[in-house]
Formats: sequence, C-alpha cells, structure tokens
Amino acid sequence: MKNDIIVRKASIEDAAELLDIYAPYVEKTAITFEYTVPELSEFERRIGKVLERYPYIVAEQDGKPVGYAYVSPFHERAAYDWCVETSIYIEESQKRSGIGKRLYYALEDILKKQGILNLNACIAYPDMEDEHLTRNSVMFHEHLGYSMVGEFHKCGYKFKRWYNMVWMEKPIGEHLEEQPPVRRFDEVLDEIDFEKY
Repeated sequence: MKNDIIVRKASIEDAAELLDIYAPYVEKTAITFEYTVPELSEFERRIGKVLERYPYIVAEQDGKPVGYAYVSPFHERAAYDWCVETSIYIEESQKRSGIGKRLYYALEDILKKQGILNLNACIAYPDMEDEHLTRNSVMFHEHLGYSMVGEFHKCGYKFKRWYNMVWMEKPIGEHLEEQPPVRRFDEVLDEIDFEKY
C-alpha cells in the first residue's frame, strides 16, 4: 500500500476524472455490461444520487483520483434497506497496488457506521477468460471475505460474446429481531476519520 494515497469523500466535481477511470472499463472490458461511456452530466447525476444515502469515496494520489468505490441499493423495497451492492473501479495503471483493498476497507467501515449489514457484489464472470474479462474480480472479493452465492449463465452480451454473472456477499453486522434503521451517509460523516484509511 502506498503511503501517498489518501481516501476521501467524492463530490460531483470529481465526475470528469472519475469518468476517465471508468471509460476504459466500458470501452475495453466486460467488467461492466454498459455499452457506451456515459455523458459527463449523467455521471454527475449518478454520483449525486449515491451521495443522497450512501458513501461514494475516492482514492487520490498527488491530487489526482486513481480509484473510487461506492454502493447502491440492493433493491428498493424497504425490507432490503440493510443490504447494498458494492462497486469499485481502479485506474488501469494502479491495479494490484493495494488501492482497491484500501477503498473497500474504508467503504466497509463507513457502512458499518450507517448500520448496513450485508454487502453484495454483482460480478461479470467468464466461462473462459479472454481479453475482455478475467476472474480477477471474483478472486479479489474472495480475498476480502466475500463468498459466492449464485451464478447466472450467459446473461450478459458484449463484444459479440456471452458472459455469466455471479453474486457474492459479505455480512458485516449483526442481524437482530429489532433492527435499528440505517443512517444516511451524511448522518455519519462526523464519525468518519478519513485519515485512517
């Protein structure tokens, strides 16, 4: 892990630089099933939407974002409030540098403060690895304590190939009969020490 990396809350002003990180995933990989790179205004909207309830965090080196992570609702129904879907993207040249692990640990810590109990990851998965998709994301999540829940076969079509999708999960809190409500990200901001990440 690099000591010159800082982790901080993202803002809509980060959208252009975060979109630069995301774009190669859309254009060159099946890691995301999105076909076209979103417009900047759409990416700004997405960041703003997440920040209404959840953390959207950035890893920064020398003042420049090199990775980001966020969560979104696992499902909109109220009974799912304690579950989220995680997402992470790292700048191409920074992969395997420890930044992803650092972002996910920060994300987990923040989500625990909010009262989130279940982390879920939806991951594109190849029958056979190719130039667009490997099994690295599943191995990364396994390393961080996620376990495989299920696999959907040939449900994503990109680059004239069919890819599978898997769900992985990680419980991070205690499931109670009288479960306290989840707090919004802005309600726990004062409790977060970003310097420790």
